[in-house]
Amino acid sequence: MNKKVIVRETALPVLLDGDPVSLGPVHLPGLVAFEAAARVLNFARAAAELGVTPTAMSRTIKVLEGQLNVRLFNRTTRSVGLTEAGAALNASIAPSLATIRSALAEVSHGADRPSGLLRINLSYVAYRIFIEPHQDAFFEAFPMINLEISLDNQLSDIVSAGFDAGIRLGRKVQNDMVAVQLGEPQRRIVLAAPDYFGERAAPTQIEDLLAHNCIRQRYSFGGRLFDWKFQVDGQMVQIDVQGRLMFDDMHSVVDAAVRGAGIAFVYADFARHELAAGSLVRILGTHGATDDAFHIYYPHRSQMPGKLRAFVDFIREANGEAID
Repeated sequence: MNKKVIVRETALPVLLDGDPVSLGPVHLPGLVAFEAAARVLNFARAAAELGVTPTAMSRTIKVLEGQLNVRLFNRTTRSVGLTEAGAALNASIAPSLATIRSALAEVSHGADRPSGLLRINLSYVAYRIFIEPHQDAFFEAFPMINLEISLDNQLSDIVSAGFDAGIRLGRKVQNDMVAVQLGEPQRRIVLAAPDYFGERAAPTQIEDLLAHNCIRQRYSFGGRLFDWKFQVDGQMVQIDVQGRLMFDDMHSVVDAAVRGAGIAFVYADFARHELAAGSLVRILGTHGATDDAFHIYYPHRSQMPGKLRAFVDFIREANGEAID
């Protein structure tokens, strides 16, 4: 479907003996009409391309010629040709108008097919749970979007750092951010490698953990330790476990547990690959703890970029079901 493009009038400078001289306001739709007619050398076809009548096209060209005080076309009943001035004008403006058309087409195309670089800041835990399992499917669904993933354990200011969005545990984000929950609240479970219990008795109750080497974790470097809290009969029970290893990221905790270095207390979603492979097994199966849910957050905008909307909707749908 043809669309009319309406733009404002502007003063068109020309060169006279090397110095720019303003001719006064020039109707830019006249330049668009001129370029179309110059390209196809047919007023009727150019008029159809722009969605106007041939009479309107002819009138627009005459107005432009009057504004420039020069004839742009040689017209007969059988043919249309450019004058020398018309050829010179077309050579000057055609590339610019082609660039504008290309830019408009790209923007319009992007509305239907999101594209561009999307920068996401999140922890490795969030990446492994929410993005890594669905990354290939996202690229297949949106081949024109590229992802730049920045991993850290800090609550970054995504706006000042130039990120489009972040994913963090809980809702502790700035007031001017939109926070959308991803999946269900995270569940912590107790895990260990099967070999760890070669010469040890497996815990059968929470208090038994005090006799084991437990791998502990800090929220971040220098931050406080994760509490080993369990929900028992509707009440919260905390155990002050001990161990020789301590990390500030859950990935290292899981890797150490797989090597048989001790017992881990981590998110079930995060360790699902190790559980499925049998390199870790769940102990104290009836006990666990529920933590906050992760949220994806991004600046509040009146118009959300298409690439970000596509990412948020996809990740929310892909992670809509809780992991058993």
